[in-house]
Amino acid sequence: MAFGEFDLIDSYFTHRQHHRSDVVLGIGDDGAVLKCPERSELVVVTDTMVAGVHFDQHTPARAIGHKIVAVNLSDLAAMGAEPAWISLALTIPEIDHEWLTSFSQGLRDICDYYGCQLIGGDTTQGPLTVTVTAHGWLPQGSAIRRDGAKPGDWLFVSGALGDAGLALATQKKQLRVSDEHYLRARDRLYMPSPQVALGQSLRGIASSAIDISDGLIADLQHVLKASHVGARLSLQEIPLSLAMTESVNQQQAITLALTSGDDYELCFTVPESRRGVLDTLLARSASKPICIGRITSEPGKLKLELDGEPWQLTQASGYQHFSTEIELNSNEHE
Repeated sequence: MAFGEFDLIDSYFTHRQHHRSDVVLGIGDDGAVLKCPERSELVVVTDTMVAGVHFDQHTPARAIGHKIVAVNLSDLAAMGAEPAWISLALTIPEIDHEWLTSFSQGLRDICDYYGCQLIGGDTTQGPLTVTVTAHGWLPQGSAIRRDGAKPGDWLFVSGALGDAGLALATQKKQLRVSDEHYLRARDRLYMPSPQVALGQSLRGIASSAIDISDGLIADLQHVLKASHVGARLSLQEIPLSLAMTESVNQQQAITLALTSGDDYELCFTVPESRRGVLDTLLARSASKPICIGRITSEPGKLKLELDGEPWQLTQASGYQHFSTEIELNSNEHE
């Protein structure tokens, strides 16, 4: 008997997953039936990953399953939402049981870790493409938006930047780094950790936020545009990993941190009046965001400074769809 679409769904996605009490009806019907908490608002985000664009044939299937959920949960985190449910649209060229086992395991593991449930979706045949829509909720009126930054607000990032770009540049043979540092950076590229807990804790503290998916410069500019403000960055304050600082020079490290993306850290702003509240929160938290600058009153103006001196970015500001690829402008590093 042929192994068909419904066999695929039943074998890899219906069973062995976390079940939430707010899922009245999940996989197996024409639609899911869900219970939303009272006095809450629903946040819905969607992301797509395409073979040959977002990952290549060497990317482990488990990493693809993990990452497609992680990038969506990172969007929810940027708005302060609690993850609840995901739906999956999976297009595959053929039924590959080994690939599906690994992919579904990666997807299931991250869903279980963050307490969200797969509630439905679609499967079809064609070029490998994975789309996830994630749903989360938050108390009414508490969403952290991009348009709330004000002049004088402090600018933070939640963790080290550029490691995913370091791994990608190494894979493309634009850089050479040690095996140890490459493996650490590759984990950031393949298995990112969305800042879900931090995002929720920033409700009522952060005036704006965005997750860093396309590079700090590119994503920060979305905040500046939405809020009609500018920013000044102190580049020496940007957190960098040991893998980064021991693998490339300062110019390369700053460029990767500003432009490479795929780190899925949070970039957020905090008014001076809430700075003490943030410090109190972080004293009890494992998260240690770093202040890297301040919001200014010049709309759209982004000033880059290194140790108080102007610093010029010499390559593209971040990843953009429908654009030609920009190579890392650097010498190879042993």
